[in-house]
Amino acid sequence: MLEWSEIVLRLGAATLAGGLIGLNRDLQGKPIGLRTLGLVGLATAMVVVAAESFGNIEKTPDAVSRIIQGILTGIGFLGAGVIVHRENRSRVQGLTSAACTWLTACIGIMCGAGQWRIVIVALGITFLVLIFGGKVERRLHRALGGKETAKQTSTPADAPPT
Repeated sequence: MLEWSEIVLRLGAATLAGGLIGLNRDLQGKPIGLRTLGLVGLATAMVVVAAESFGNIEKTPDAVSRIIQGILTGIGFLGAGVIVHRENRSRVQGLTSAACTWLTACIGIMCGAGQWRIVIVALGITFLVLIFGGKVERRLHRALGGKETAKQTSTPADAPPT
């Protein structure tokens, strides 16, 4: 049985991590944000903590594995809700936000399992990709002669959500 402090730490860290990813999405004007991803992190951590608390992990190690598999399968439906087809279905938007939803679930799982080093490294890499990834992608497209998308050629005021 986990102590109260450990439960608060695991669930709080998952909520905070998800909220931070959501804040990035909010600041970018995306269709998913701080509250949604904070709740995704909390919910997934809660299920993992509950699984750890209910059963004897040494006797039934596959129980947590089944719960994690269920979370990762089910979270796809939430992520799919932020993917939108625009302009005669020729452009897809919201894939990064959908990926953030799935990633937040994974981070919630790691918080629920108490895997702090994985959480810290994953969050660091996440914010590097979210903050600098678009800039690097645009520069590489220009340098390598890649096909520019409407997102890359539009101005920030009329840029479509991702």
